[in-house]
Amino acid sequence: MNLIHSINDFNEAKQVIPGGVNSPVRAFGSVGGVPRFIARGEGAYIYDEDDNAYIDFVQSWGPLIFGHRDSEIELALLESVKDGLSFGAPTEKETTLAKQIISMYEGIEKVRLVSSGTEATMSAIRLARAFSGKDDIIKFEGCYHGHSDSLLVSAGSGCATFGAPSSPGVPKDLSKHTLVARYNDIESVKKCFEESQNVGCVIIEALAGNMGFVPADKAFLTQLRDLCNKYDALLIIDEVMSGFRASLKGALGVYGVEADLVTFGKVIGGGMPLAAFGGKADIMDMLSPVGAVYQAGTLSGNPIAVSAGLACLLKLKAQPEIYQRLDSLAKQLTLGLKEIAQKFKIPLQVDHRGSMFGFFFNDKIVKNFDDAKRSDTAMFAKFHQKMLEKGVYFACSQFETGFICTPMNEALIQEVLEKAEQSFDEILYEQ
Repeated sequence: MNLIHSINDFNEAKQVIPGGVNSPVRAFGSVGGVPRFIARGEGAYIYDEDDNAYIDFVQSWGPLIFGHRDSEIELALLESVKDGLSFGAPTEKETTLAKQIISMYEGIEKVRLVSSGTEATMSAIRLARAFSGKDDIIKFEGCYHGHSDSLLVSAGSGCATFGAPSSPGVPKDLSKHTLVARYNDIESVKKCFEESQNVGCVIIEALAGNMGFVPADKAFLTQLRDLCNKYDALLIIDEVMSGFRASLKGALGVYGVEADLVTFGKVIGGGMPLAAFGGKADIMDMLSPVGAVYQAGTLSGNPIAVSAGLACLLKLKAQPEIYQRLDSLAKQLTLGLKEIAQKFKIPLQVDHRGSMFGFFFNDKIVKNFDDAKRSDTAMFAKFHQKMLEKGVYFACSQFETGFICTPMNEALIQEVLEKAEQSFDEILYEQ
């Protein structure tokens, strides 16, 4: 496989961009090799600058549920461009998109559009603190909610004490307001509430996608909802990744557990930078200019992103049957990988919900970040490299989620499984 352009591009990028990338995981640091510099995408495939083709299971980390260059989304975007790129003023499309989100997701009465998932979660937490009148928050180790200061916190001892900053530049005085619990462990959450009488909100990915793919247990989510009610804390469910991805109603459609505030991103932008947070009107109306909680953004709800997102949501709403087909393809892929791994006596755990999937080189089921960290990351790196050489582009970290898109079909998944079998065979032969 010729990689001369990607090699040269990466070396050049490192001269002017820290690490050569604008988001750390893209550097291939945990899997080795050269990050592919992508020139274009089409359907289920991406093509690098050396014109190598890859079956893409990253799909821009989730937004592209219809694959690359979907004709209807592309047309909506191009038509919008003709009217202007951004106005910094209200447009009718923003209201139309907000209405669509509200109509498709139960329990939400008002939404605020922003430009990124980080903005959505950061703003939702600020709003929740204001509404509850309490400063402390509970998050879960292994859940990623963006890079705002309050959320870049790792667990303290026992996962039930106040967290410590997990990145330089995060003040200890700020991180002391963040408590860290263990995912799928309700007792650790109870301890957090007992540790602090000042918890204003709990934030969680109901379908965790940043410690690998780890779904919450339904009983755990239900108990979490009950605890928030008991302690008068708001429950924020982060659906930036899972919203309109795992099902037409996201994680809500999977579990049926309602949040007080929900954050969205990825799919609602159809591939463009767009996110949102929403909830009941009495909470949302605390936002400026109605209320005193300040939040703003020059490009929030910009017409280009809104047009792409609106086209994507309308297409999903018109074709809800696609979720069953995507789920079937994800099942074919994950169970196929599991069966092949068993043939080679390689421990592998798999799971999926809708079009989201993940796999761990681990001999035990992964229920939380501690379990995930016990996975064989060296084996993942070898497998990733072998599959990449064969034209299959999986997420470049053991601790990320994969995505199926509508241009994929059973024949393509079978092709991937055959390449996986070849890869496992080569790995064992080389050991």
